[in-house]
Amino acid sequence: MNRRPTLLASTALTVAALLSISACGGSDGGSAKGGEKIAGAGSGSEQRESPSPTPPDDGIERPEIKLPKGVRNVFEGGRTGDAKKDAILADNERRIASIDEAITVDAKEHPALKFYSSGEALLSAAEYVQGFYEDGRSFVGTTRYFDREVTFLKSGAAAVTYCVDETKAYPKDRKTGKVDRSIPASSDDYAFYNTRVKKNAKGIWQTESVTSTTGAKQCL
Repeated sequence: MNRRPTLLASTALTVAALLSISACGGSDGGSAKGGEKIAGAGSGSEQRESPSPTPPDDGIERPEIKLPKGVRNVFEGGRTGDAKKDAILADNERRIASIDEAITVDAKEHPALKFYSSGEALLSAAEYVQGFYEDGRSFVGTTRYFDREVTFLKSGAAAVTYCVDETKAYPKDRKTGKVDRSIPASSDDYAFYNTRVKKNAKGIWQTESVTSTTGAKQCL
């Protein structure tokens, strides 16, 4: 994908360290192109907005997730009519938002990241987030998620598959706040994801593993 750094193949940092990422210099609170203000270290909550659409509330106490203005996820497909599938898709949405929050909001901790991911998926998410910080980048714009499907597996697990369209998401320099909107759209801005989820003791459908294919034909 052109708009986001490639997932790091390996890292010497521990998951615990990655989950407590904070910005160096606190410079992510600058303005993007066109005067669009992006939330950063020390930013007030009034500068943030929730992912759209907001998943249904099931009464479980969850860590709050807030994304900066200018960062938005659009999940297509709506409700399936199956309560179990809808709950799985809702937690998948929250997991995606937790990763985006860790990338775009500078904070001492990002509790939602480990709330919605475990095992290999938690490690890969933490490495992915760290890649942005090491590259000195964040992002703004809208990311579209579509063709989302849930397939029930054995042992109470399920597979969640979906396509991602990042043609309207753009890299932002963490130090200067400058957004690069010059990148032309390409097939690399589309990807297919196959994730495995399982319900934990708290009732959360945690993502355990993730595989992805950039430029997948079924998503173009």
